[in-house]
Amino acid sequence: MNEYEPLSKAKKNLRISWYRCPIEKDILRNLTLKNDWQGFIQAGGHFILFLLTGLITYYFWSLGNWYAFIIALFFHGTVSSFFTGVAPHELGHGTVFRTRAYNKGFLYLFSLISWWDPYDYAVSHTYHHRYTMYPVADRENLLPLKPTLELGLILQLFTLNLFSKSGRIFGKGGLFSTIYLTYLGALGKTSSSEIPSQEWLQSLHEDQPSEHVKSIRWSRFLLLFHGVILLISITSGQWALSLIVSVAPFTANWAAYFVGLTQHCGLKNNDPDFRKNTRTIYLNPFLSFLYWHMNWHIEHHMFAGVPCYNLKKLHRCVADDMPNPKTLIGAWKEMREVWRKQQNDSEYQFDTPVPSSIKTNYKASVDPL
Repeated sequence: MNEYEPLSKAKKNLRISWYRCPIEKDILRNLTLKNDWQGFIQAGGHFILFLLTGLITYYFWSLGNWYAFIIALFFHGTVSSFFTGVAPHELGHGTVFRTRAYNKGFLYLFSLISWWDPYDYAVSHTYHHRYTMYPVADRENLLPLKPTLELGLILQLFTLNLFSKSGRIFGKGGLFSTIYLTYLGALGKTSSSEIPSQEWLQSLHEDQPSEHVKSIRWSRFLLLFHGVILLISITSGQWALSLIVSVAPFTANWAAYFVGLTQHCGLKNNDPDFRKNTRTIYLNPFLSFLYWHMNWHIEHHMFAGVPCYNLKKLHRCVADDMPNPKTLIGAWKEMREVWRKQQNDSEYQFDTPVPSSIKTNYKASVDPL
């Protein structure tokens, strides 16, 4: 049963004045400039990695070298996992390329391969940024987030994700559930509203019916595209084709899970300070590239118009007013400790220490009904 009020009412009642770190206007203006060349390095580079690892995987399959094939497929899946939600996320913001057509083209390309719905996600993500971690109007993160290391999940993360959500807050989960929910989406339906993610999806469809129509058409196109890939694989005997294209986003999801869950897990909700409801972490350059630099996540929420390739520069400009970023391991230690405390106190949330700020005029309010 839906315990939330309609989104249309939530939007009217909720007023948030967000805290953003002070930064000179000219500096921010320069950081928001989009660059096609840098966009091609990011989007094109990621896609070239997908093609390269895919070709290597196919090569070892054609030789019947199964040990090398499995290793290559693992690396191919690791690269492909970041197609799901990560690449379409930044492209959906329209900040990767200066040329709009390039943004759209790569958005649909990555979404098509990864079974991603850019229309449902665009609506959801608009609310996520506008009302970050205010559950009345942002349920892209289904709280409380659990930083689980359960054996069944770990096995799927390092092999093939058939059933688990693997930490993707907005998405369809493992391979089987994705196929099923895409089929339902093609019919204009969702699963039970008793499932929180489906309740959120139904709320989005009710609030934005025109986008729902686009989502239905896209779901049908997804089924057609991957159905054709499967048909070609079967009729040609090239069964590795389906593994390399349609199944790859569900293979070796380990890296996408471990970095992706750090964004908001264990942090405060109903708080107008992005430094307290969002987490920035340090990553090595290659993993940060695969993650489209979303490890600079506080910065992304504060200034969503800044392209992903400029977020590190942005961090340097506002570092004095930011909490100290943790490493990936440090973030997971913090998340696990918060989760342990939440087992005894369900209301507990980690209150991130932040520098004393020269700005204090931020607040949030919910108008009475």
